[in-house]
Amino acid sequence: MITDEQEKRIKEIGARIKALRIRSGYTSYETFATDHDLPRKNYWRLETGYNFTIATLLRILDIHKMTMDEFFKELK
Repeated sequence: MITDEQEKRIKEIGARIKALRIRSGYTSYETFATDHDLPRKNYWRLETGYNFTIATLLRILDIHKMTMDEFFKELK
């Protein structure tokens, strides 16, 4: 079971992933997902803070050529 605090942190990670997409020049999550061979619905769920796997996060970080340290450094 996920605690409220864990859920909040997952949502923060989703917001960070969304910000990376926008910073990359994609206004649409659907276009980003399609261009990177990601299931659109799953990618939307990731950005909106649904629980996800570490493997999915690593795939997103690879797309953005970013390390885990770089990604998490900007989170609170």
